[in-house]
Amino acid sequence: MALQGSGRRARLTSALSRGSSGRRGAGCGSDRPQHHDLRAALRKIINKEINHFVDNWGEEGQFPAQEVFKTLGQAGFLGAEKTKEYGGMGFDFSYSIAVAEELGRICCGGIPMAIGVQAGMATPALTRFGSDELKKRPAIIGDFVVCMGISEAGAGSDVTNIKTTAVRKGDEYIINGSKMWTMSRCQADWMYLLANTTAHQNKSLLCLPMNLPVIHVAKKIDKLGMKLLDAAQIFFEDVRAPSKNLIGEEGTGFTYQMLQFQEERLWGVATVLTLLATIIIYKYNNEAIDYTRQQKAFDWPMLHNQAVHFCLAELATKVELLHLVLCCTVGELPHLPSQMCFSSCKEYIQSISDWYKLCQLAKETYFSVSKSNTFINEAKGDVNKWVCEVLHLFHLCLNLLYFYRDLTSVGGGTDEIMLSIIWKYFQTSDTSPLP
Repeated sequence: MALQGSGRRARLTSALSRGSSGRRGAGCGSDRPQHHDLRAALRKIINKEINHFVDNWGEEGQFPAQEVFKTLGQAGFLGAEKTKEYGGMGFDFSYSIAVAEELGRICCGGIPMAIGVQAGMATPALTRFGSDELKKRPAIIGDFVVCMGISEAGAGSDVTNIKTTAVRKGDEYIINGSKMWTMSRCQADWMYLLANTTAHQNKSLLCLPMNLPVIHVAKKIDKLGMKLLDAAQIFFEDVRAPSKNLIGEEGTGFTYQMLQFQEERLWGVATVLTLLATIIIYKYNNEAIDYTRQQKAFDWPMLHNQAVHFCLAELATKVELLHLVLCCTVGELPHLPSQMCFSSCKEYIQSISDWYKLCQLAKETYFSVSKSNTFINEAKGDVNKWVCEVLHLFHLCLNLLYFYRDLTSVGGGTDEIMLSIIWKYFQTSDTSPLP
């Protein structure tokens, strides 16, 4: 008999709580031997402080971000590659990706995504280009919850088209406009805001406190999935922010954000990798094998059908390919100084063209793997109904994979944007490979 919903979730939770079964080779990208202790320590926190409460938080529709982030921050997991001076661990970027992969053991999609906003999406630019005073605001140690103010109702992946303005007047910026799909907003203390700061729409990044009365938060967005990750639309009406809250140099925020997007894309890939591997690959914790072994058609286990072998083998191949692309991308990242001026930033971006391309390939490879779920729709009309049931596993086993797919396909740039960037590397025109 097939496992029912609660039993299946319990088994998957148990599988995610245990380590891998020796699937990956040592020394590759984000899975080096020196990462093992870090992964084990984070796994204990996930099992004890997070997974145990996920169902209760799900019923409430929100998780306690301040409490969770404080626990992770005090242990250093919100800043694995950040400097020790500001609460990080001082390791290289591969440790940050190892943390992201381990967070894939959390039995929901919203919490890893919220942690990603805090650790891998909102703070990299601040770490590299922010003033010492801004860096001392303890987002890395979890005392503050941060959110990103990038996308707008009319500007999603097209960041150049944002309309929010921040006009300099004396020692302040006057901010007007709005932001859309702002994750973690309902619990955030600070926002890292991208706004137009000159007449030519040159953009800048600002740290903006979210407790100001002139910041209006619209109703929380009721999403299809990722229920624990709150999102809202925000309106700014003559909001005043001190000019000292500017990150780096005025007018350079777009470049900073493009560099930051690369880490966001890799973080998104890494967090789903453990989940994919647990469902499809792990030798002893394989949900797909368990399910197809129990399901029978004409008194014959589905697992004994060659079509099932082909399907699972193809999926396993794609997951391993995704892991290899991620490893290569992390391994190819040149050393990034913790402090950089804008001119050296531009030179650095030009020097990492190959790594930049790998970031897009990693995200697109993930989406290619996740689109295997579309086989479900194709199978529904097949006379061999057992094929449909086998493929339906990927929704029954863990529907958060479905929601991960749809959100990650737009986070950090849509699938189509990734393909457009990759196409530029064919050098069929004079356009630069970097947007």
